[in-house]
Amino acid sequence: MNRSVDRILTTHVGSLVRTPAIIEGMKARVLNRPYDEAKFAGDIRAGVMEVVRKQSEIGIDIPSDGEYGRRGFEAYISERLGGLEAREPHPVEDPWDALITPERAQFADFYQRIYGIYRYLWMYPEVDISEVPNRPGNYQRCRVVGPISYTGQTSIQREIALLKEAIQGLDFADAFMPADLPGTRVGDENILDVYPSMEAYLYAVADALREEYRAITDAGLVVQLDLAALAPGRRWALAENSNISDADAEMAADQGVEIINHALQGIPEERVRYHHCWGSGNQPHTHDPPLRTFVHRMLRIKAQAYSVEAGNPRHEHEWMVWQDVKLPDGKILIPGLISHQTNVIEHPELISWWIKNFASCVGKENLIAGTDCGFSQFWDSIRVHPEVQWAKLKALVDGAALATAELWGS
Repeated sequence: MNRSVDRILTTHVGSLVRTPAIIEGMKARVLNRPYDEAKFAGDIRAGVMEVVRKQSEIGIDIPSDGEYGRRGFEAYISERLGGLEAREPHPVEDPWDALITPERAQFADFYQRIYGIYRYLWMYPEVDISEVPNRPGNYQRCRVVGPISYTGQTSIQREIALLKEAIQGLDFADAFMPADLPGTRVGDENILDVYPSMEAYLYAVADALREEYRAITDAGLVVQLDLAALAPGRRWALAENSNISDADAEMAADQGVEIINHALQGIPEERVRYHHCWGSGNQPHTHDPPLRTFVHRMLRIKAQAYSVEAGNPRHEHEWMVWQDVKLPDGKILIPGLISHQTNVIEHPELISWWIKNFASCVGKENLIAGTDCGFSQFWDSIRVHPEVQWAKLKALVDGAALATAELWGS
Protein backbone atom coordinates (compact mmCIF):
# COMPACT_ATOMS: atom_id res chain seq x y z
CA MET A 1 0.00 0.00 0.00
CA ASN A 2 1.49 3.34 -0.99
CA ARG A 3 2.08 5.92 1.74
CA SER A 4 2.01 9.72 1.74
CA VAL A 5 5.75 10.03 1.21
CA ASP A 6 5.78 13.42 -0.54
CA ARG A 7 2.15 14.57 -0.32
CA ILE A 8 -1.10 13.66 1.44
CA LEU A 9 -2.84 10.98 -0.61
CA THR A 10 -6.62 10.92 -0.92
CA THR A 11 -9.23 8.17 -1.09
CA HIS A 12 -12.82 7.44 -0.03
CA VAL A 13 -14.75 4.52 1.48
CA GLY A 14 -16.05 2.78 -1.63
CA SER A 15 -19.61 3.39 -2.74
CA LEU A 16 -20.40 6.36 -4.97
CA VAL A 17 -23.82 7.48 -6.17
CA ARG A 18 -24.91 5.15 -8.95
CA THR A 19 -25.97 6.29 -12.41
CA PRO A 20 -29.71 6.41 -13.19
CA ALA A 21 -29.35 3.47 -15.60
CA ILE A 22 -27.70 1.30 -12.94
CA ILE A 23 -30.29 2.34 -10.36
CA GLU A 24 -33.17 1.31 -12.60
CA GLY A 25 -31.56 -2.02 -13.45
CA MET A 26 -30.79 -2.72 -9.79
CA LYS A 27 -34.32 -1.86 -8.73
CA ALA A 28 -35.70 -4.23 -11.35
CA ARG A 29 -33.45 -7.04 -10.07
CA VAL A 30 -34.32 -6.38 -6.42
CA LEU A 31 -38.07 -6.18 -7.06
CA ASN A 32 -38.10 -9.10 -9.53
CA ARG A 33 -39.28 -6.98 -12.44
CA PRO A 34 -38.39 -7.67 -16.08
CA TYR A 35 -35.10 -6.16 -17.26
CA ASP A 36 -32.50 -6.64 -19.96
CA GLU A 37 -29.53 -8.39 -18.31
CA ALA A 38 -27.15 -7.63 -21.19
CA LYS A 39 -28.07 -3.94 -21.16
CA PHE A 40 -27.71 -3.84 -17.38
CA ALA A 41 -24.21 -5.36 -17.61
CA GLY A 42 -23.33 -2.77 -20.24
CA ASP A 43 -24.65 0.03 -18.04
CA ILE A 44 -22.48 -1.20 -15.15
CA ARG A 45 -19.41 -1.36 -17.35
CA ALA A 46 -19.96 2.13 -18.74
CA GLY A 47 -20.65 3.43 -15.24
CA VAL A 48 -17.45 1.97 -13.79
CA MET A 49 -15.35 3.39 -16.62
CA GLU A 50 -16.84 6.83 -16.08
CA VAL A 51 -16.73 6.84 -12.28
CA VAL A 52 -13.06 5.82 -12.28
CA ARG A 53 -12.27 8.48 -14.89
CA LYS A 54 -13.99 11.13 -12.75
CA GLN A 55 -11.98 10.10 -9.69
CA SER A 56 -8.81 10.54 -11.74
CA GLU A 57 -9.99 13.85 -13.12
CA ILE A 58 -10.53 15.46 -9.72
CA GLY A 59 -7.33 14.01 -8.25
CA ILE A 60 -8.37 11.09 -6.03
CA ASP A 61 -5.26 8.95 -5.54
CA ILE A 62 -6.82 5.64 -4.45
CA PRO A 63 -10.13 4.93 -6.23
CA SER A 64 -12.71 2.15 -6.22
CA ASP A 65 -15.29 1.10 -8.79
CA GLY A 66 -17.98 2.90 -6.77
CA GLU A 67 -19.49 -0.52 -5.92
CA TYR A 68 -21.53 -0.02 -9.08
CA GLY A 69 -22.11 -3.71 -9.73
CA ARG A 70 -23.28 -4.50 -6.20
CA ARG A 71 -26.69 -4.46 -4.64
CA GLY A 72 -25.28 -2.98 -1.44
CA PHE A 73 -22.28 -3.26 0.84
CA GLU A 74 -23.92 -5.96 2.97
CA ALA A 75 -26.55 -7.44 0.68
CA TYR A 76 -24.22 -8.37 -2.18
CA ILE A 77 -22.42 -11.12 -0.27
CA SER A 78 -25.60 -13.14 0.27
CA GLU A 79 -25.46 -13.89 -3.45
CA ARG A 80 -21.91 -15.28 -3.15
CA LEU A 81 -22.26 -17.75 -0.28
CA GLY A 82 -23.44 -21.33 -0.65
CA GLY A 83 -25.35 -22.84 2.27
CA LEU A 84 -27.74 -19.89 2.48
CA GLU A 85 -31.32 -19.74 1.30
CA ALA A 86 -33.14 -16.47 0.70
CA ARG A 87 -36.33 -16.08 2.70
CA GLU A 88 -39.23 -13.68 2.69
CA PRO A 89 -39.46 -11.16 5.54
CA HIS A 90 -41.69 -12.24 8.40
CA PRO A 91 -44.97 -10.28 8.64
CA VAL A 92 -43.92 -8.64 11.91
CA GLU A 93 -40.25 -8.25 11.02
CA ASP A 94 -38.98 -4.70 11.36
CA PRO A 95 -35.84 -3.82 9.36
CA TRP A 96 -35.08 -1.05 11.84
CA ASP A 97 -34.77 -3.33 14.88
CA ALA A 98 -31.00 -3.41 14.45
CA LEU A 99 -30.76 0.33 15.13
CA ILE A 100 -29.46 1.40 18.51
CA THR A 101 -32.25 0.77 21.02
CA PRO A 102 -31.30 3.34 23.71
CA GLU A 103 -31.14 6.06 21.07
CA ARG A 104 -34.54 5.05 19.71
CA ALA A 105 -35.96 5.38 23.22
CA GLN A 106 -34.36 8.79 23.77
CA PHE A 107 -35.56 10.16 20.40
CA ALA A 108 -38.77 8.18 19.98
CA ASP A 109 -40.69 10.83 18.04
CA PHE A 110 -37.77 11.43 15.69
CA TYR A 111 -37.51 7.74 14.86
CA GLN A 112 -41.27 7.42 14.46
CA ARG A 113 -41.51 10.35 12.08
CA ILE A 114 -38.35 9.85 10.05
CA TYR A 115 -38.32 6.08 9.74
CA GLY A 116 -42.07 5.56 9.48
CA ILE A 117 -41.91 6.24 5.75
CA TYR A 118 -39.18 3.64 5.28
CA ARG A 119 -41.19 1.00 7.09
CA TYR A 120 -44.04 1.76 4.71
CA LEU A 121 -41.82 1.46 1.65
CA TRP A 122 -40.33 -1.75 3.02
CA MET A 123 -43.72 -3.34 3.61
CA TYR A 124 -45.06 -2.23 0.22
CA PRO A 125 -42.16 -2.43 -2.27
CA GLU A 126 -44.52 -2.04 -5.22
CA VAL A 127 -44.75 1.67 -4.33
CA ASP A 128 -40.99 1.99 -3.87
CA ILE A 129 -39.83 5.49 -4.76
CA SER A 130 -36.26 5.14 -3.49
CA GLU A 131 -33.51 5.75 -6.03
CA VAL A 132 -31.02 3.68 -4.07
CA PRO A 133 -31.42 -0.09 -3.94
CA ASN A 134 -29.57 -0.90 -0.73
CA ARG A 135 -31.96 0.46 1.89
CA PRO A 136 -32.70 -1.97 4.76
CA GLY A 137 -35.96 -3.17 3.28
CA ASN A 138 -34.08 -4.51 0.29
CA TYR A 139 -31.46 -6.43 2.25
CA GLN A 140 -31.83 -10.08 1.42
CA ARG A 141 -32.83 -12.11 4.46
CA CYS A 142 -31.38 -15.60 4.66
CA ARG A 143 -31.53 -18.84 6.56
CA VAL A 144 -28.69 -21.31 6.86
CA VAL A 145 -29.52 -24.60 5.14
CA GLY A 146 -26.08 -26.23 4.84
CA PRO A 147 -22.33 -25.75 5.23
CA ILE A 148 -21.15 -22.32 4.09
CA SER A 149 -19.00 -22.08 0.97
CA TYR A 150 -17.91 -19.33 -1.39
CA THR A 151 -19.66 -19.33 -4.77
CA GLY A 152 -18.84 -15.83 -5.99
CA GLN A 153 -15.74 -16.60 -8.04
CA THR A 154 -17.23 -15.44 -11.33
CA SER A 155 -18.70 -12.27 -9.83
CA ILE A 156 -15.55 -11.14 -8.03
CA GLN A 157 -13.33 -11.87 -11.05
CA ARG A 158 -15.69 -9.86 -13.25
CA GLU A 159 -15.51 -6.91 -10.82
CA ILE A 160 -11.73 -7.14 -10.57
CA ALA A 161 -11.26 -7.28 -14.34
CA LEU A 162 -13.54 -4.28 -14.85
CA LEU A 163 -11.80 -2.15 -12.22
CA LYS A 164 -8.34 -3.04 -13.55
CA GLU A 165 -9.45 -2.16 -17.07
CA ALA A 166 -10.85 1.16 -15.83
CA ILE A 167 -7.67 2.23 -14.02
CA GLN A 168 -5.36 1.24 -16.87
CA GLY A 169 -3.41 4.24 -18.14
CA LEU A 170 -4.57 6.52 -15.31
CA ASP A 171 -2.28 7.92 -12.63
CA PHE A 172 -3.36 6.32 -9.35
CA ALA A 173 -1.27 5.37 -6.32
CA ASP A 174 -3.38 2.25 -5.61
CA ALA A 175 -6.92 1.00 -6.17
CA PHE A 176 -9.15 -0.74 -3.66
CA MET A 177 -12.24 -2.92 -3.50
CA PRO A 178 -14.49 -3.24 -0.43
CA ALA A 179 -15.48 -6.67 0.84
CA ASP A 180 -17.96 -7.80 3.48
CA LEU A 181 -17.06 -9.14 6.93
CA PRO A 182 -18.18 -12.37 8.62
CA GLY A 183 -19.90 -10.43 11.41
CA THR A 184 -22.64 -9.18 9.10
CA ARG A 185 -24.11 -12.72 9.07
CA VAL A 186 -25.21 -12.69 12.72
CA GLY A 187 -28.78 -12.02 11.60
CA ASP A 188 -29.13 -15.20 9.53
CA GLU A 189 -31.73 -17.71 10.72
CA ASN A 190 -31.39 -21.42 11.56
CA ILE A 191 -27.67 -21.10 12.30
CA LEU A 192 -27.80 -23.54 15.19
CA ASP A 193 -29.54 -26.11 13.01
CA VAL A 194 -26.32 -26.48 11.03
CA TYR A 195 -23.52 -25.20 13.31
CA PRO A 196 -22.97 -25.83 17.02
CA SER A 197 -22.63 -22.12 17.85
CA MET A 198 -22.65 -18.64 16.37
CA GLU A 199 -18.88 -18.59 16.72
CA ALA A 200 -18.48 -21.79 14.68
CA TYR A 201 -20.77 -20.35 12.00
CA LEU A 202 -18.82 -17.11 11.74
CA TYR A 203 -15.51 -18.97 11.46
CA ALA A 204 -17.03 -20.91 8.56
CA VAL A 205 -18.11 -17.64 6.92
CA ALA A 206 -14.58 -16.30 7.47
CA ASP A 207 -13.13 -19.31 5.67
CA ALA A 208 -15.46 -18.65 2.73
CA LEU A 209 -14.83 -14.91 2.55
CA ARG A 210 -11.08 -15.43 2.58
CA GLU A 211 -11.44 -16.59 -1.01
CA GLU A 212 -12.87 -13.20 -2.02
CA TYR A 213 -10.19 -11.32 -0.07
CA ARG A 214 -7.46 -13.37 -1.75
CA ALA A 215 -8.91 -12.82 -5.20
CA ILE A 216 -8.78 -9.05 -4.67
CA THR A 217 -5.26 -8.92 -3.26
CA ASP A 218 -3.86 -11.50 -5.70
CA ALA A 219 -5.00 -9.12 -8.45
CA GLY A 220 -2.78 -6.39 -6.99
CA LEU A 221 -5.66 -4.42 -5.46
CA VAL A 222 -6.16 -3.38 -1.84
CA VAL A 223 -9.06 -5.08 -0.04
CA GLN A 224 -11.10 -2.93 2.33
CA LEU A 225 -12.96 -4.82 5.03
CA ASP A 226 -16.33 -3.15 5.12
CA LEU A 227 -18.81 -2.63 7.96
CA ALA A 228 -17.58 -2.18 11.49
CA ALA A 229 -16.13 -5.46 12.71
CA LEU A 230 -16.46 -4.21 16.26
CA ALA A 231 -20.13 -3.19 16.11
CA PRO A 232 -21.70 -6.65 15.73
CA GLY A 233 -20.37 -7.72 19.14
CA ARG A 234 -23.57 -6.79 20.96
CA ARG A 235 -25.76 -7.98 18.08
CA TRP A 236 -23.94 -11.31 18.11
CA ALA A 237 -24.37 -11.70 21.86
CA LEU A 238 -28.03 -10.70 21.63
CA ALA A 239 -28.61 -13.32 18.94
CA GLU A 240 -27.68 -16.01 21.46
CA ASN A 241 -28.89 -14.43 24.69
CA SER A 242 -31.24 -11.47 25.13
CA ASN A 243 -29.94 -10.80 28.67
CA ILE A 244 -26.32 -9.86 28.12
CA SER A 245 -23.87 -7.82 30.11
CA ASP A 246 -21.38 -5.30 28.81
CA ALA A 247 -18.69 -7.90 29.49
CA ASP A 248 -20.49 -10.38 27.23
CA ALA A 249 -20.63 -7.83 24.43
CA GLU A 250 -16.95 -6.99 24.92
CA MET A 251 -16.04 -10.67 24.73
CA ALA A 252 -18.07 -11.06 21.54
CA ALA A 253 -16.27 -8.06 20.01
CA ASP A 254 -12.90 -9.61 20.89
CA GLN A 255 -13.99 -12.87 19.27
CA GLY A 256 -15.08 -10.86 16.25
CA VAL A 257 -11.54 -9.48 15.84
CA GLU A 258 -10.13 -13.01 16.09
CA ILE A 259 -12.54 -14.17 13.39
CA ILE A 260 -11.54 -11.28 11.10
CA ASN A 261 -7.88 -12.16 11.55
CA HIS A 262 -8.72 -15.79 10.82
CA ALA A 263 -10.31 -14.68 7.54
CA LEU A 264 -7.13 -12.76 6.70
CA GLN A 265 -4.75 -15.69 7.15
CA GLY A 266 -2.23 -15.80 4.32
CA ILE A 267 -3.19 -12.35 3.01
CA PRO A 268 -0.43 -9.69 3.07
CA GLU A 269 -1.21 -7.09 5.72
CA GLU A 270 0.04 -4.32 3.44
CA ARG A 271 -2.83 -5.09 1.02
CA VAL A 272 -5.57 -4.71 3.67
CA ARG A 273 -7.39 -1.72 5.07
CA TYR A 274 -10.23 -1.73 7.58
CA HIS A 275 -13.14 0.72 7.69
CA HIS A 276 -14.96 1.56 10.93
CA CYS A 277 -18.06 3.69 11.05
CA TRP A 278 -20.96 4.04 13.45
CA GLY A 279 -23.75 2.96 11.11
CA SER A 280 -23.58 6.11 8.95
CA GLY A 281 -27.31 6.82 9.29
CA ASN A 282 -29.07 10.17 9.51
CA GLN A 283 -29.72 9.95 13.23
CA PRO A 284 -28.49 11.63 16.45
CA HIS A 285 -25.62 9.18 17.11
CA THR A 286 -25.63 10.06 20.81
CA HIS A 287 -24.97 6.42 21.70
CA ASP A 288 -21.99 5.84 19.40
CA PRO A 289 -19.24 4.17 21.46
CA PRO A 290 -16.32 6.61 21.65
CA LEU A 291 -13.31 5.72 19.52
CA ARG A 292 -11.17 5.69 22.65
CA THR A 293 -13.13 2.73 24.05
CA PHE A 294 -12.25 0.35 21.23
CA VAL A 295 -9.26 1.83 19.38
CA HIS A 296 -6.81 -0.70 20.84
CA ARG A 297 -9.08 -3.56 19.78
CA MET A 298 -9.36 -2.07 16.28
CA LEU A 299 -5.58 -1.90 16.00
CA ARG A 300 -5.41 -5.66 16.58
CA ILE A 301 -7.10 -6.24 13.23
CA LYS A 302 -4.37 -7.35 10.82
CA ALA A 303 -4.68 -4.47 8.38
CA GLN A 304 -2.11 -1.90 7.40
CA ALA A 305 -4.58 1.00 7.28
CA TYR A 306 -7.55 1.99 9.43
CA SER A 307 -10.34 4.21 8.10
CA VAL A 308 -12.50 5.95 10.74
CA GLU A 309 -15.20 8.61 10.73
CA ALA A 310 -13.82 12.02 11.70
CA GLY A 311 -15.75 14.49 9.55
CA ASN A 312 -19.04 14.73 11.45
CA PRO A 313 -19.96 16.58 14.65
CA ARG A 314 -20.07 13.44 16.84
CA HIS A 315 -16.54 12.39 15.98
CA GLU A 316 -14.59 15.45 14.78
CA HIS A 317 -12.89 15.85 18.15
CA GLU A 318 -11.56 12.30 18.20
CA TRP A 319 -8.38 13.25 16.36
CA MET A 320 -7.17 13.97 19.89
CA VAL A 321 -7.38 10.25 20.72
CA TRP A 322 -4.22 9.85 18.67
CA GLN A 323 -2.36 12.20 21.00
CA ASP A 324 -2.49 9.42 23.58
CA VAL A 325 -2.76 6.29 21.42
CA LYS A 326 0.33 5.44 19.38
CA LEU A 327 -0.35 4.32 15.84
CA PRO A 328 1.78 1.16 15.50
CA ASP A 329 4.85 1.32 13.31
CA GLY A 330 4.11 0.71 9.66
CA LYS A 331 0.38 1.45 10.02
CA ILE A 332 -1.65 4.12 8.19
CA LEU A 333 -4.61 6.17 9.43
CA ILE A 334 -7.37 7.17 6.98
CA PRO A 335 -9.56 9.73 8.79
CA GLY A 336 -12.85 10.67 7.17
CA LEU A 337 -12.67 14.40 6.51
CA ILE A 338 -15.84 14.91 4.47
CA SER A 339 -19.32 13.73 5.41
CA HIS A 340 -21.75 11.71 3.29
CA GLN A 341 -24.65 12.88 5.50
CA THR A 342 -24.96 16.49 4.38
CA ASN A 343 -24.99 18.45 1.14
CA VAL A 344 -22.91 21.18 2.77
CA ILE A 345 -19.48 21.10 1.10
CA GLU A 346 -16.57 21.22 3.50
CA HIS A 347 -14.09 24.06 2.97
CA PRO A 348 -10.63 22.95 1.78
CA GLU A 349 -9.02 25.04 4.53
CA LEU A 350 -11.03 23.13 7.15
CA ILE A 351 -9.91 19.84 5.61
CA SER A 352 -6.30 21.06 5.61
CA TRP A 353 -6.59 22.01 9.29
CA TRP A 354 -7.94 18.57 10.18
CA ILE A 355 -5.13 16.89 8.25
CA LYS A 356 -2.54 18.93 10.12
CA ASN A 357 -4.15 17.99 13.43
CA PHE A 358 -3.88 14.30 12.58
CA ALA A 359 -0.35 14.74 11.21
CA SER A 360 0.74 16.28 14.51
CA CYS A 361 -0.30 13.03 16.21
CA VAL A 362 0.61 10.21 13.81
CA GLY A 363 2.99 11.78 11.30
CA LYS A 364 2.20 13.10 7.84
CA GLU A 365 3.59 10.01 6.06
CA ASN A 366 1.15 7.83 8.02
CA LEU A 367 -1.96 9.68 6.82
CA ILE A 368 -4.31 9.27 3.87
CA ALA A 369 -7.26 11.67 3.66
CA GLY A 370 -10.60 9.87 3.31
CA THR A 371 -14.35 10.13 3.78
CA ASP A 372 -16.68 9.15 6.62
CA CYS A 373 -18.57 6.47 4.70
CA GLY A 374 -19.92 5.61 1.26
CA PHE A 375 -22.03 8.10 -0.67
CA SER A 376 -24.57 5.60 -1.99
CA GLN A 377 -26.91 5.76 0.97
CA PHE A 378 -30.58 4.90 1.44
CA TRP A 379 -31.53 7.96 3.51
CA ASP A 380 -33.75 9.89 1.09
CA SER A 381 -34.04 12.90 3.38
CA ILE A 382 -30.30 13.61 3.37
CA ARG A 383 -28.95 11.90 0.29
CA VAL A 384 -25.97 13.76 -1.14
CA HIS A 385 -26.63 14.86 -4.71
CA PRO A 386 -24.11 13.50 -7.26
CA GLU A 387 -22.93 17.02 -8.15
CA VAL A 388 -22.31 17.70 -4.46
CA GLN A 389 -20.57 14.34 -4.02
CA TRP A 390 -17.97 15.26 -6.64
CA ALA A 391 -17.58 18.76 -5.23
CA LYS A 392 -16.97 17.27 -1.79
CA LEU A 393 -14.33 14.91 -3.15
CA LYS A 394 -12.69 17.82 -4.99
CA ALA A 395 -12.67 19.77 -1.70
CA LEU A 396 -10.92 16.77 -0.11
CA VAL A 397 -8.26 16.85 -2.83
CA ASP A 398 -7.85 20.62 -2.54
CA GLY A 399 -7.62 20.43 1.25
CA ALA A 400 -4.96 17.73 0.99
CA ALA A 401 -3.00 19.95 -1.40
CA LEU A 402 -3.14 22.86 1.06
CA ALA A 403 -1.95 20.63 3.88
CA THR A 404 0.79 19.19 1.67
CA ALA A 405 2.13 22.68 0.92
CA GLU A 406 2.46 23.41 4.65
CA LEU A 407 3.64 19.99 5.83
CA TRP A 408 6.26 19.55 3.11
CA GLY A 409 6.99 23.25 2.66
CA SER A 410 6.30 23.25 -1.07
